[in-house]
Amino acid sequence: MMPPLHFLLLFAICLIWAGNFIAAAFVVGELEPITFTVARYLLVLALVFPLLRWPEQRQWGRLIACCWTMGALHFGLVFLALGRSNDVSSVALLMQIYIPMSTLLAIVLLGERIGWRSATGIAIAFGGVMVMGLDPLVLSQLDVVVLVLLSAFVLAVGTILMRGLKGISVLNFQAWNAALSLPPLLLLAFWIEQPASSLIAAAGRLDIWLALAYSAIGASIIGHGGFYWLIQRHEVNRITPYLLLVPVLAVLLGVLVWGDRPGPRLLLGGGLVLVGVLWVTLRARFRRAAPEPTAPSP
Repeated sequence: MMPPLHFLLLFAICLIWAGNFIAAAFVVGELEPITFTVARYLLVLALVFPLLRWPEQRQWGRLIACCWTMGALHFGLVFLALGRSNDVSSVALLMQIYIPMSTLLAIVLLGERIGWRSATGIAIAFGGVMVMGLDPLVLSQLDVVVLVLLSAFVLAVGTILMRGLKGISVLNFQAWNAALSLPPLLLLAFWIEQPASSLIAAAGRLDIWLALAYSAIGASIIGHGGFYWLIQRHEVNRITPYLLLVPVLAVLLGVLVWGDRPGPRLLLGGGLVLVGVLWVTLRARFRRAAPEPTAPSP
């Protein structure tokens, strides 16, 4: 049983991560998306640089791949999506498809096996995406849908790769994630954007820098640091289902703060995605909790 204070910490982390959708949507309305991603990682790196530790030689390839998929590509794509979208709720709900994507990749790449119940959960989640795709709000921004689905896919790939990453603490990974993601992001920012002029124009805007600090310090350092602290004390499969609070809270914040007005198809499809994700998560939990079969007595 999780102590009440630990549950409150987990709820606070979910709320911080949900609020990050709002903070990021605000900043990319003022800064160009890749420039914002660069500024975010520069702040993260400046704060956690003292925790940077050299990994083992054999971990380098996997570490770089993890950082580029879970860092540069994932955040670059999702912030591009938020910059093109006028709706936070659809982005937050669509991103949850990365969980069944991770399960499918584990089957293909790691040879893991799932039963028909888990397969049903995956089908429900993908069916929810199809329903969401029929919503007029989503149909009007198909480029956003493609960006979010690509972001979810690379995050799923990074999740699979991270399973083999050994001997790197969460804050050390955050430091390397920032350090290794910055070079490709900087090249992309100077290629398709004007980062210098964009940052100079925003120099006097305290609200932009507060939102940027919230995203870097709150979502990355406090959020991921607190989550890592919790999974050191509780089984991962006991915590994972609560992460479904993130899109729910993000939709609520999108309605209350951002002015989102999700339609019935978006809510129905988002609900199906969450049901499918929850089913897959709980099935994984029950499989881990099931006792190993014993040999029959002679």
